[in-house]
Amino acid sequence: MSIESLDHQEHRGRPLYSAEQVRELDRRTIAAGIDGFALMQRAAMAAWQSLRAHWPGARSITVLCGGGNNGGDGHVLAALAAAEGLAVQRILLKAVDELTGDARRAAEMATAAGVGTEPWRPGLALRGELVVDALLGTGLGGEVQGAIREAIADVNESGLPVLAIDIPSGLHADTGAVLGDAVLATRTVTFIGDKLGLHTGAAARHVGELDFRALGVDAEEQADLLPAARLLDAGLIGAWLPPRQRDAHKGDFGHVLVLGGAPGFGGAALLAAEACARLGAGKTSLATAPEHVTASLVRRPEVMVHGLRGATDLGELIGNAEVLVVGPGLGQGSWGQGMLQAALQADRPLVADADALNLLASRWPDEARDQWILTPHPGEAARLLGTSAAEVEADRPAAARELQARRGGVVILKGAGTLVAGPSGLAVCPFGNPGMASGGMGDALSGILGGLLAQGLPLEAAARLGVLVHALAADMAAGDIGERGLLAGDLASYAQLLINPGTGEDHAAATR
Repeated sequence: MSIESLDHQEHRGRPLYSAEQVRELDRRTIAAGIDGFALMQRAAMAAWQSLRAHWPGARSITVLCGGGNNGGDGHVLAALAAAEGLAVQRILLKAVDELTGDARRAAEMATAAGVGTEPWRPGLALRGELVVDALLGTGLGGEVQGAIREAIADVNESGLPVLAIDIPSGLHADTGAVLGDAVLATRTVTFIGDKLGLHTGAAARHVGELDFRALGVDAEEQADLLPAARLLDAGLIGAWLPPRQRDAHKGDFGHVLVLGGAPGFGGAALLAAEACARLGAGKTSLATAPEHVTASLVRRPEVMVHGLRGATDLGELIGNAEVLVVGPGLGQGSWGQGMLQAALQADRPLVADADALNLLASRWPDEARDQWILTPHPGEAARLLGTSAAEVEADRPAAARELQARRGGVVILKGAGTLVAGPSGLAVCPFGNPGMASGGMGDALSGILGGLLAQGLPLEAAARLGVLVHALAADMAAGDIGERGLLAGDLASYAQLLINPGTGEDHAAATR
């Protein structure tokens, strides 16, 4: 069952669009009676308001203007700033007499307002207290080159705060990849429709604080223009996990079996099992190598641990579970291969992570099914797709969609701006932090997913909600103890707070 057929409309999340879709929204808005130059003025005013809200004390700015309509926005903003009494340095990457259409009209408006111009040259001093990036818009398709690339480098090397108009120049609006070089913005103000590329991949480093301004356009009124993705909304937690019935018992909330922890690799499976239990599974079992049993009993005695020498020892364990999680600490040897084969032979919802993914790539290259969630990082996704991690990162949305199309079920492509690709489309997680770059985070996620599936959530809903809870838990933990030294084992207790809205007043805001 798809997430759309179980829709919580108020928590679907903000729609995200491709660059071409936003251009189409522009065309339709203009066709509906709003003059193109009036729309440019509206965008520039929104950018100016965003600038003043963030830097209210600024008395001087440098505006770098390119040759297109993005540059036109910069020219109009320069005029607005001058009218407010700010000193404006307007640097041109294309001379006014070479401009056409609305961009030229905007440049001439700024000149009439008394704003001077300087042609850009290497080493030109940027005299403003902050820089406005109006070099390139969302139409960029290839790598930035020549003067534009040199100007981007100068902006980044200046150390000045930067407001990017619509998108940091050099960032791909659809993929979030850097095309040669890209502006490192402090704040980005984007218009009409929010862009997918502002929320995944390198965008995490380049966008800064994002300010979305719709400019009076309701993109969702265009029923035929389906969003490229949706931004996950923290409100999904309460919508999908309502309070439990007072007469509930453990049988109502499912039984998960975690298969992992080959000899010498027990920690990952323990992390997954604990996260699963904390997320509310009625029963959590762990099938692991015998040497890890004692550690499991000491760490979390509520988990029913079974020491297995191999898959032949599984007996009725798989048959007794409603959900399987396979991969954490699995290894790629005979122990892990046997466990994965047993899991694949069972007719159960399945979460596959870590070495389960590597084994799927090497030994089950054609395996596809509707009842699983695959959770690769870019390297694992590359192995599954037969490509490189760099190619995956160059177009994360396309990689996630392609992997889901090949393998079925739901695919979670981890990383900055984690993507969830399923039958209903693509979702993007706007939460998480660099503290998550430590071992075991993926194991915690796989356990979270198993716990949610056990409670009866549809596959796609569990994937979206699991990614959301995992990232928000990491943000809460980082807020308390900092990003450096954040451990995967820290997340389970914060995740428990998140899935019980109203518990812990200090963290109530995280669930709103």
